[in-house]
Amino acid sequence: MTGPARRRAWALQLAIVALVAALAWALIAHALSAQRARGIQAGFGFLWQPAGFAIGEGWLSFDPAQSFGRAFAVGLGNTVRVALPAIVLATVLGTLIGLGRLARYAPARLACTAYVELLRNVPLLVQLLMWYFALTSLLPDAGAPWRLPGGAFLSKGGLSIPWPGAGRPALGPFNVSGGAALTPEFLAVLVALAVYTAAFVAEVVRAGVQAVPAAQVQAAQAQGLRPAQITRHIVAPQALRVIIPSLTNQYLNLTKNSTLGVAVGYPELVSISNTTLNQTGRAFECVTIITALYLALSLLTAAALGRGNARVALRGLT
Repeated sequence: MTGPARRRAWALQLAIVALVAALAWALIAHALSAQRARGIQAGFGFLWQPAGFAIGEGWLSFDPAQSFGRAFAVGLGNTVRVALPAIVLATVLGTLIGLGRLARYAPARLACTAYVELLRNVPLLVQLLMWYFALTSLLPDAGAPWRLPGGAFLSKGGLSIPWPGAGRPALGPFNVSGGAALTPEFLAVLVALAVYTAAFVAEVVRAGVQAVPAAQVQAAQAQGLRPAQITRHIVAPQALRVIIPSLTNQYLNLTKNSTLGVAVGYPELVSISNTTLNQTGRAFECVTIITALYLALSLLTAAALGRGNARVALRGLT
């Protein structure tokens, strides 16, 4: 695409974005005006008022005297805090299972196929509740935790791990102190999202690898290339061009599925919104805020993976 054509394309996209933003703003303003006309308190001024409730965990510190706006920021941070590691775990686990479905050994293939078929067909909410039950009922008490490699401790109270700035966890008379503490709620959401999404990622990876023509692999073998070289130079570049667009959908679904954390008490964005709604009665405003924030997260995720897909496509075409 030439320079003028690229500038025209950008101008058109910006004009469309501006039009959609103006339309959304007009609809929001009309809705707020209609509520005020009926004597209903409306507007986003409540975001600067004291929240009056506590938030159990999060990247950002929070005090009940701080504003509802900061509470939403904590909820957004908690959503990102669980979604990012879940994406990494789902990608690694899903890739291994997807490749396992293509293995030569029947036991490995059958085990990976069973994983995919089971996890894909059990609702995520059921899996989340099962993981939460396992973490809070089947693990030992906080006073007698399991010692894990690397100096970590696991119990009903959660997972304590060494962390820079927080030191190493140590077992005291009643519980574990020090280190970084991950609550059972966070762990249940993280594991459920990663394990569930990995089943879908596995199918994406399997389809991407099978999309590479077998004749190209056979030709590379005839040229004397080693298996590692064939994977790196022949299979991976072409498979990624099929895999990345589909992975985008899975990552978006994972991020949106994190809203189920409200079922186990994890203070993510929807949970904070529900508490705020109960405190203020501003249903329309709270729904508008979480809609805008999830839209922003989705657009950022799609844009990041879109850039990665463009790079892979360019490499594949050269």
